[in-house]
Parts: sequence; structure tokens; C-alpha cells
Amino acid sequence: MTPVLSAAKKSNRRVHGPDPVDVHVGARLRLRRNLVGMSQEQLGKASGLTFQQIQKYERGTNRMGASRLHQLGRLLNVPVSYFFDDMPPSGKDQQGLSDATRGALEGAPNGDNQILQRRETLELIRAYYRITDSKQRRKVYDLIKSMASEE
Repeated sequence: MTPVLSAAKKSNRRVHGPDPVDVHVGARLRLRRNLVGMSQEQLGKASGLTFQQIQKYERGTNRMGASRLHQLGRLLNVPVSYFFDDMPPSGKDQQGLSDATRGALEGAPNGDNQILQRRETLELIRAYYRITDSKQRRKVYDLIKSMASEE
């Protein structure tokens, strides 16, 4: 690629923002990191990166190569395909949520589609899955659903 074309491509990227695929992959990275209870700094140290670099990956500002995706997948105990799960077919939806998930979240307070990114939500999910007795876990689930239905 000639320097002129390279500069034009970089300039074009700044005008249009990060690629939707990079934003989606970054959102999945952030979700998984939060689900395992790891800070950006901890993930950075484990991968030999700075927390600022992890931030850039999570925002989609910087694109991750295959080897980096593989490394982060190993550290977070997920296959590389995890980062592409629920990818919208058009690539235009940067929320990284499937239609079913998006529909389920429409009842969220203030239409908040970032609910899966909230610390409270992640702590609730972690606590729920620490309940080892499946019958007890189901009772908790039913209780929460019944309380939500009353509103």
C-alpha cells in the first residue's frame, strides 16, 4: 500500500470511528474480564500489556490480532470464537447483543442496554452460579421473576 493510500485509510477510520467488529470483540473482552472478576490492570499484567492497551482493545479503538485473541482467550478461559458470539449480521449494531437478548433487556430501567456491563449485574450472576444446588438456584430464579412481575 502506498503511503498516500495508507494515510487516507487511517484518516477515513478516524472520521467513521472504530470498526463495529472491533467494538463487538472489545465488548465481549470486557464482559468476560468482568465476569471472571479481573481488573484491566490484572489482565494487562497477565498478558504483558498495560491497562491502557486493554482499555483500547475493550473500546475497539485498537484492533486485536489472532495471536492476541488467542492469548486473551486462554487467560480468560474461553475459545477465540467467544469474542465473536452474538455478532450482529449487519455489523451495524455495536451493542454486541443478539435480538433475543436485546428484546429481554427492553424492560430494563431507562431502556439501559448496557445492563450486562454493570458491576451489580455481574455480581448477581456470579452469586447466582455459586449456588450449587440446582433446586435452590431455581427457587432464587423464580423468586426474582415473581418480584419483578409485581412491579
